[in-house]
Amino acid sequence: MKKKTLVPLIIFLLGICLVILIVYKTDTHEKEQRRITAQLNAAIYGERIKNELTAGIGITDTLEQILISENGEIHQFDAIAENLMSDSIESVQLAPNGIVTDIYPAKGNEAGKIDLIHDKDRGKISCYARDNHTIITQGPFELKQGEYGIAVRNPIYLKDKTGQEYFWGFTIVILRVPDIFSDAIRALSNFGYEYKILKTDTPWSDTYKVVYQSDDQTGHPVSYRFAIGDENWKFEVTPKSGWRNNTLLIITGGLFLTISLLLSVLTSVWLVANEHKKKFQILARTDSLTKIYNRYGFDEFAEKMIQKNPNAHFVAALLDIDNFKFINDIYGHSYGDRALKNLADSMMAFFPSDALLGRNGGDEFCILLPNCTFKEADVQLQQFTKLPKSFSCHGKEHAFYISLGYAEYPTFASNRSQLMRCADAALYEIKLHGKNGCMAYREGLRSGARKQLGFAFKDISKHLPGAFIIYRADKEDDELFFANDEFLHMSGYKDIDELFRLTKKSFRNLIREDEQQQIESSIWEQIDSGNENDYIHFHLRKADGTYFSVLDHGRIVESPQYGKVFYVLFMDWKDMHIRYNDKFAR
Repeated sequence: MKKKTLVPLIIFLLGICLVILIVYKTDTHEKEQRRITAQLNAAIYGERIKNELTAGIGITDTLEQILISENGEIHQFDAIAENLMSDSIESVQLAPNGIVTDIYPAKGNEAGKIDLIHDKDRGKISCYARDNHTIITQGPFELKQGEYGIAVRNPIYLKDKTGQEYFWGFTIVILRVPDIFSDAIRALSNFGYEYKILKTDTPWSDTYKVVYQSDDQTGHPVSYRFAIGDENWKFEVTPKSGWRNNTLLIITGGLFLTISLLLSVLTSVWLVANEHKKKFQILARTDSLTKIYNRYGFDEFAEKMIQKNPNAHFVAALLDIDNFKFINDIYGHSYGDRALKNLADSMMAFFPSDALLGRNGGDEFCILLPNCTFKEADVQLQQFTKLPKSFSCHGKEHAFYISLGYAEYPTFASNRSQLMRCADAALYEIKLHGKNGCMAYREGLRSGARKQLGFAFKDISKHLPGAFIIYRADKEDDELFFANDEFLHMSGYKDIDELFRLTKKSFRNLIREDEQQQIESSIWEQIDSGNENDYIHFHLRKADGTYFSVLDHGRIVESPQYGKVFYVLFMDWKDMHIRYNDKFAR
């Protein structure tokens, strides 16, 4: 590899290695600190959740003490239960012999009076609590009220008259989820943590079941475990932003990466300045649209080629697209650019690799053929001129044509600039003789022809003292192609785009509806009779929807690009009567 590439690359790679090491160390330290903090929060709030659950379970203990003191009887259960209720308690229940008989509040909880010992969903775990003298929790399950709850069942044992212990039943409390631990999880969420509360499915199982969790998942969490009775609970915690301190890593990595990149860039700029200069010179000499040389690049290299071989023969050609302004006006500049690009592509494909190709600007292109004479170039340039050329518009190919003029060095010119002037004179001579052709320079041609052509093309349509349009001469498709400023002014259209939009580019839509069929028939009767011209009087539509009377003088013309077209002059009928009233009176 070149030194100017290798040295900046080595500096950058070393910088990347240093950045990776620094970011890794920072990331490891930050993750460790975050896990320590998360573990402390999991322990603190996990213990608080345990205490909140224990407080709810304490209701069953209170009922147990009452039962023991009253020899298994509870008088005024509703009043006692009402005093024990809180916002996180759904209901308080008694289940003598495992059968739920009392529920507070009773309304809406009638379905809860079941035989726990023999119930298919609750029997096994209830028997376990009875046989092992342990509190059990079951759930979460959906409550009738639409929320979720956890059932806490505390097995109660009393002694008979002989002192023998016997199973009395269960004191039960239904805890609302997540109300029972809402304070803890709300505080934890405010601190920026995702969480998950789990418990073993049954006291004899190691499978955990989710009791409640935050909206998002916990990835690689820390956990705090605690037990209630014979059941294990687990509280998992993960920072919402993840274990990484992305902001710190981005700042740290970005800072050191910027330093590394800056050193590499400065080194690279210092080493490759000359190479960049050459690239910029190439860009300065290249046309951005066609990717061939621009005028500056073409003139520079043509000058060098001729100076290097002053005794050799060269042929220079200038060419442009016929009626290129119409392509831009009718189809839009983007499609005009397509035509220019397609022409440049055809030049690169047709001419040999040692030919110098350029774009002077607009639609004008130039060619320099080295070691070539008139006779050798004539067939080649004639063939290229006749080569079909087109551009695509809405899926349809539209043909366009070129005019080309060429001259030979040193036969008619002693230097590059004189050679190009001779080719220019030949080009505009062919323009004046009908376009779409190829012509060699000969003595007597003058570049002044350009001025004559420029005046004829640019000024006549603009300053013609009359309204003027061009449209397709087709009985089924009378597409409008062009309208001069005088026509737009006379008919009230602000520009040609508004004319095309309001008429849908149809000449028929310029005629008053009740006259359309008659006027079109009259025009074609005159043309079909062998006349090149037609004369007709009708009412022409203005931009505001009103109509005014006009005299139409049309001529049918064969266009190499569009086929048969009508060139039409309009005169205001009312204005003619005012100005030439005496002649109309005759």
